[in-house]
Amino acid sequence: MIIDCHTHIFPEKIRKDRETFCRKDEGFSSIYHPSKSKMIGVEDLIASMDESGIERSVVCGFPWSHPDLCSFHNDYLTEAASRYPGRLIVFVTLLFSHPDWSEKEWDRKRKEGAEGVGEIAFYRQAMIPLHIQAMKPLLDQLEREKIPLLMHTNERIGHPYPGKGPTPLERFYEFILSYPDLPILLAHWGGGLLFYELMPEVAKSTKNVYYDTAASPFLYSQKIYRVAREIV
Repeated sequence: MIIDCHTHIFPEKIRKDRETFCRKDEGFSSIYHPSKSKMIGVEDLIASMDESGIERSVVCGFPWSHPDLCSFHNDYLTEAASRYPGRLIVFVTLLFSHPDWSEKEWDRKRKEGAEGVGEIAFYRQAMIPLHIQAMKPLLDQLEREKIPLLMHTNERIGHPYPGKGPTPLERFYEFILSYPDLPILLAHWGGGLLFYELMPEVAKSTKNVYYDTAASPFLYSQKIYRVAREIV
């Protein structure tokens, strides 16, 4: 079975009126304002999965800055999954800046079949220790229940691109150390964190960390697959 662990789908309302949503959210605008930035719906994803021989896909929304937009997108994900039983694994967007809302939203969507959290991203500002501390009650719950958490990471050097966040790599490592039993998926090769697994203490600390390969052709040469496999 092939599982794609990092995809994004968007409600028709967002796809047809991206300008309105760009005005509502600066982070969304930074990535999706250009018309060439493609957004797809669940029907497009299923068609692509069937063509490529992918049995299941993790579906994510967008890390909106406002809870109401996150809820709107999360509702689309669970509704889409209900239309294609057994094909989609729903990860919902929560906000580290709104911990009380996040706890209620997770409880709501978990009852509707959500299986994970993410993609958590900090595009316009860095993730700071205060964000992590504010989410501690919910993060403790996710760790106890072994709920996977997908986090956006990116390398801090190299060419600039939309969505390249300012959070330093060591902040993600601090997060990992704080929640050693939490299954953590670091997007885009963990922003290079995987290379530090050549250090024995890092490899030991990241026993529950996984890396996805999303956006690889835009970031690395094809050697990354062989090198990463040997390291991790």
